Amino acid sequence: MLTVVPSGAPDDRTSEELVHRLRDDVLPAATKDSGLRVYVGGVTALTIDTTDNIVSRLPLLVGGVVLLSMLLLLVAFRSIAIALKAAVMNLLSVAAAYGVVALVLKGGTIGGLVGIDNPTSLAPFVPVLMFAVLFGLSMDYEVFLIARMREAWLRTGDNSAAILSGLAGTAKVITAAAAIMVAVFAAFIPDDLVYLKVIGLGMASAIFIDATIVRLLLVPAVMHLLGGANWWLPSRLSRFVPQLHVEGRPERYAPARPPALEPV
Repeated sequence: MLTVVPSGAPDDRTSEELVHRLRDDVLPAATKDSGLRVYVGGVTALTIDTTDNIVSRLPLLVGGVVLLSMLLLLVAFRSIAIALKAAVMNLLSVAAAYGVVALVLKGGTIGGLVGIDNPTSLAPFVPVLMFAVLFGLSMDYEVFLIARMREAWLRTGDNSAAILSGLAGTAKVITAAAAIMVAVFAAFIPDDLVYLKVIGLGMASAIFIDATIVRLLLVPAVMHLLGGANWWLPSRLSRFVPQLHVEGRPERYAPARPPALEPV
């Protein structure tokens, strides 16, 4: 067993390049005539391998979660546009969180605000954890909002009125729920451990962005632009999609409209 000490820190790019060069060039050339299989281990190599494995599987995780959530929304709300819009909006929230984390990890003035003065590497499990939690919370807010809109749409058949009614009925609930989660995750920011600090900052900023810009601004605006296409489902597909009433059958227990008065 030989010990090789890199000239840089374990998370430096030069250390990663050294591990790859030893595995791909140096060791195979030195042992090609001996028949030996030489491995490179240690904390640095383990971190590199873990990161590579997570990065290679991250598209499968993201694709699987997005497709499954779209399928569930399609069944719940019987609308292709709602399912596609929800997936895109949720990915926007996750991308915003990754952007905030990347900006802070660069250090400098912005990173110094949360105690990260120098460029710092990101633990490989953090993006996976953030994606799972943020996508789940974003989907909760989406279901709160769209369920109320669909109730109004089934009663009135007016897309604009349904959007306004759903937004007015759920804005306070979404805002209160998001404020609680932002406060909970923000409590991790003062921690000395960098990965806890990053998780708290990324999730708090993502929930704030999702509940304000995405869920209460972009979603209603896009639905206004789509109009009646929000609730469209092809007749052929409608035969195979089961009837799943998330909030019961509002058209059955909603109060009837009073009859119009006729002139005497």
